[in-house]
Parts: sequence; structure tokens; C-alpha cells
Amino acid sequence: MGPGPNQSGDSRYHIVRACEDSLRRLQTDRIDLYQLHRPPTAFPQEETLRAFDDLIHAGKLLYVGCSTHPAWMVMEALATSERLGLNRYISEQPPYNLLDRRIENELIPLCQRYGLAILPWSPLAGGILAGRYSIAGGIPDGSRAARMGQMFRERITRRGREVAVQVAQMAAERGLTGAQLALLWVKDQPGVTSPIIGPKSLAHLEEFLPVADMTLADADRPLFDALVHPGNAVADFHNSNEWMKARVTD
Repeated sequence: MGPGPNQSGDSRYHIVRACEDSLRRLQTDRIDLYQLHRPPTAFPQEETLRAFDDLIHAGKLLYVGCSTHPAWMVMEALATSERLGLNRYISEQPPYNLLDRRIENELIPLCQRYGLAILPWSPLAGGILAGRYSIAGGIPDGSRAARMGQMFRERITRRGREVAVQVAQMAAERGLTGAQLALLWVKDQPGVTSPIIGPKSLAHLEEFLPVADMTLADADRPLFDALVHPGNAVADFHNSNEWMKARVTD
């Protein structure tokens, strides 16, 4: 949240102060779900988890979760909480969409076994699966890639754009938009609790909301697996994670 030594990180000091700041900005006395974005690196998980536990006992938080953590670190956090008798994580918020399915290898089975909610971010692959980027290439003005720069542009692979075209064709056959079908696929994947949507406009929100009442047909699942094999990726949505060593080539 700033350049100072106490304005970032997962120390007890920063977590408690950040929570107090959030409560003040939200003008509330309690946060239902408070999540640690990105894995802790500078401090042991015990310090982070004790801070969360104290905030829960103080009535300022109801539940805590993590975001974009490797599976081994989620398991370490669960084990630490159990060993010390602390409130544990109840959710994990990873990147997950049809173009990057790598969390299916370890993270999803872990969350299913230990009862963690999975709240995927970027279910539409940053607009790729909504048809925002054509196979011909180029970055449209006003697009997320135009705003966010190189890190996001690296996620826009040719194969990812090709998959988006195929998803759009499948969607048209079912009376849906490509964005609706891609979102439906994520929503109905095993272990997923609720994908996080980021509508840019009211029209986008109105397009996405009906998906909540839809169900993905079992007969359609192999069609998606044929586009991107389970556990694999054709676009790299972990390219901002230092712990993910595997990279996707176009």
C-alpha cells in the first residue's frame, strides 16, 4: 500500500493495521472474509496466522482465506493452524480458466479434501474467452492488455485466442455467448465455489448473471477437455507468481 517498510507484507503489524484501515474505509465493524493476497515470504506463516486469529477473536473478521498460493503453502498453513489451535483458512482464490487449468493438478484436490472454498479469479481469461482479442493479433484500445502492460500481454497467446474462437462457436450452438459458456465451465468445475467476475459495464453484468442459474451438461465436458487437456495450460495466468516455474509457450 506504499513504499515504507510497514506498508506491505504479511507481518502482524501490517495485517492488523490494514484490517483497521479497511474497516474504516468500509464504515463497518466486521469483515466477513479477509484474504491474504499472494504467499507470505518475509515472515513465517505462524505470525500471519496468529494475526488473523486475533482479529477473528476480536470480532473484526469472521473468516480468513488466501489467494494465489501454491498448494504446498496452503497445506502448510492448514497444518500450522491445526498445530497451534488457530482459526484456519477457509478459502483459496487462484487464477483459473479454460486456458490455464494447472491448479487441477494439486490445488483443487487439496481444497476438496480439506473443505476450502475455491474462488477463481480471471474466469474469462482477462477477456480472451469473451472474444476480446482476435486471432489476427493486436491489442484493442481500452482493453485490459492495453491498460495493464506487458505482464498481461504475455498471457494472450495465439492458441488461447484459437480456443476462444472455438468456445464462441460452441456457445452459439447453445444459444449463449462465448463469455457465458466460459464462465459456466468454470462455475461448474469440481471444487469451485464461485468464480469472481469483473464486469466492465452494466451490460456485462446482465450478461453474466443468468449463468448462476445454468448447469453445464455432462456431455459437454469432454469438448472442453479436448480444447485444453485437464491440468494443462495454453496461456500463462501464473506469470506473476514467482513460485510457478512452469511456463507456457505459444
